[in-house]
Amino acid sequence: MITREDLQNLKNEIVAELKSILSQQKPSEGTWLRSAQVRKMLSISPGTLQNLRIQGHLRFTKVGGCFFYSQRDIAAMLTQNGSGR
Repeated sequence: MITREDLQNLKNEIVAELKSILSQQKPSEGTWLRSAQVRKMLSISPGTLQNLRIQGHLRFTKVGGCFFYSQRDIAAMLTQNGSGR
């Protein structure tokens, strides 16, 4: 017979395992980032990020009032700009 304590222990083990897995995962190149994350990653201001969008240097998707950027596109932009030096 399964008791409440058995179920609670199972739940705790599952939660601990999920936390472990999630903490070990690194963002994949298919990850979508919000504007604040991109600004922090690139150490740029909101205006600079806006200029990158307007000038077509960085593709974006707008959902509602939020801009999202593909991590793959950011890496491609950095690679392209780095090779042009």
